[in-house]
Amino acid sequence: MKLENMKVIITGGAMGIGLATAKRLLAENAIVTIWDINQKELENCKILFKAYENRIFLHNCDVSDKDKIHEMTQVALTEMGGIDILINNAGYVAGGSLIDTDNDKWDKTIKINLNAIVYTTKEILPILLKQDRGHIVNLSSASSYLGVPDLAVYTATKWAVWGFTESIRFEIINSGKKNVGISSIHPSYLATGMFEGAKLGFLGNLIVPQVKDHDVIAKAIVNGALKKGKYAVRRPRSLRLSMILRGILPDKLFQYMLIIMGVHKSMSNWKGR
Repeated sequence: MKLENMKVIITGGAMGIGLATAKRLLAENAIVTIWDINQKELENCKILFKAYENRIFLHNCDVSDKDKIHEMTQVALTEMGGIDILINNAGYVAGGSLIDTDNDKWDKTIKINLNAIVYTTKEILPILLKQDRGHIVNLSSASSYLGVPDLAVYTATKWAVWGFTESIRFEIINSGKKNVGISSIHPSYLATGMFEGAKLGFLGNLIVPQVKDHDVIAKAIVNGALKKGKYAVRRPRSLRLSMILRGILPDKLFQYMLIIMGVHKSMSNWKGR
């Protein structure tokens, strides 16, 4: 897909992966709308993107509110003159054991990480199908391949995002539309932002190195998912190995391998944003 003049919505786009992706898309001469609930970061974006003020639109939007999504979709259609790409990037992390963490945090995790993706996709996919042009990118996670203690509900949402993405992939195929695509992005732990402090053990980090910065994932979204149309994009690429091993190893051996890699203690020093 050529990105020049493509009209893009990025949820949670005022910081982190979303912000890095917006920078890359603007460099490709795309037209970008950012939805974010953090008004302070949206104000910072106004300054950062001043040179692109006729190609970027910034709005406060709670993506867990389906009525707000409908309202802001209509605004995006008016401001940009259409929608070609949806990047479901907004996310929330609540670390801690299932038993010791408040249910309110788990509810928020599900609302932002899963419900919001369902709402935005249901709102915008019909537009893409009608015009037979466009792409949806959903941010899943390396944790969609395995269980991570002290990250149980977050992990559950990311398994769900991948399953949702694959299901919608086949719904698009069944629609007969050849020029609409969907992708799932699977980053491992990032060194900064929401997963600051989270890290695999020595052996695990050798096999699945920590992602150094948000732009690594932004590049995967722009070059891998959008330009090349790849369905599942993993960073680091060695994450594919975990899928293969899960399929061929006995359960107990796979569990032991994850312990050796330090997955079971990977959230011990988590600080988060």
